[in-house]
Amino acid sequence: MKFLHTMLRVGNLQRSIDFYTQVLGMQLLRQSENPEYKYSLAFLGFDGGNPGQAEIELTYNWGTESYDHGNAYGHIALGVPDAYAACEKIKAAGGNVTREAGPVKGGTTVIAFVTDPDGYKIELIQRAEGTGGAGLR
Repeated sequence: MKFLHTMLRVGNLQRSIDFYTQVLGMQLLRQSENPEYKYSLAFLGFDGGNPGQAEIELTYNWGTESYDHGNAYGHIALGVPDAYAACEKIKAAGGNVTREAGPVKGGTTVIAFVTDPDGYKIELIQRAEGTGGAGLR
């Protein structure tokens, strides 16, 4: 088996594409419209859709501007070489850093959290180059 993607329902597809590409540095890999069933899809990822990495699928159901996330959803995690620099870059691009970079409680791993335009949480985990995780270079 292989992990392919995580799907998030969004209230404004272009706003979300802009966040994931301009703020987080992902690339729009492919996009489609389904007029019959009134939804649009956009797939985003790093490194041109590297087959070794999962993607984010953004789903816009036409006419639905917001969703209740419930209390079961946690977050998406991205590996970054420098969480402190990533937070500064995200803030400079207009992103919302909701937990500044610093060690996780009770540990030494440096993490941070940002929130996308629909309120989804994204954890940034500082990892040395070559140990997995990409983006926000």
